[in-house]
Amino acid sequence: MSIKPGSRDALLVVDVQNDFLAGGSLPVPGGDAIIPILNRYIALFKRNRLPVFATRAWHPQRHASFAEQGGPWPPHCVAGTPGAAFPASLALPDDVIVVSKVANEQRDAYSGFQETDLDWRLRIAGVDRLFVGGMATDYCVLNTVRDALAHGFDVMLLLDAIRAINTRARDGDAAIAEMLARGALGVQLDDLEAGWERRPHPGNARARSSQGRPA
Repeated sequence: MSIKPGSRDALLVVDVQNDFLAGGSLPVPGGDAIIPILNRYIALFKRNRLPVFATRAWHPQRHASFAEQGGPWPPHCVAGTPGAAFPASLALPDDVIVVSKVANEQRDAYSGFQETDLDWRLRIAGVDRLFVGGMATDYCVLNTVRDALAHGFDVMLLLDAIRAINTRARDGDAAIAEMLARGALGVQLDDLEAGWERRPHPGNARARSSQGRPA
């Protein structure tokens, strides 16, 4: 499969933060391995002058999801701490659009759309097709994709750039199956690299978009 770029595409990197990587307080198995792959996706979007968005968990210090408050998780991604930072190895562009979530101390928010301005930011940027990768497949990626589809965005799920935490065996597989069943399309880097060698002229892309979605 070859995926061609469109002028209304964007990359959405979900919660690739230090606490979810090896040595962090809530590491996602294999999470570090997706960073080089995400960097290649980021490079493709930069080369084609398409926007890159990144969500981040930005918890208050005493968030309800933390075990000390009766929640299921160890403290992680506390706002302003090194654990909440994007890893230095993740090559986010200087103009990345960062969306912070989980600011409410009493509520968890796995989706990048929940209680954020992500939907507004995407629409202001003219985006209607999202390429989504990051962590964790069975929590924040799943819920972000659910909401993206519910908001009317087309979703390309980056199967080689997601990882699951799998608190129950095969949660990640179940999450992928659900996202695909809801209408996301599973793609991999090779699918994009083949079709994105040369981006269509922006004027031509706009003309096509007035008649329908770019292929």
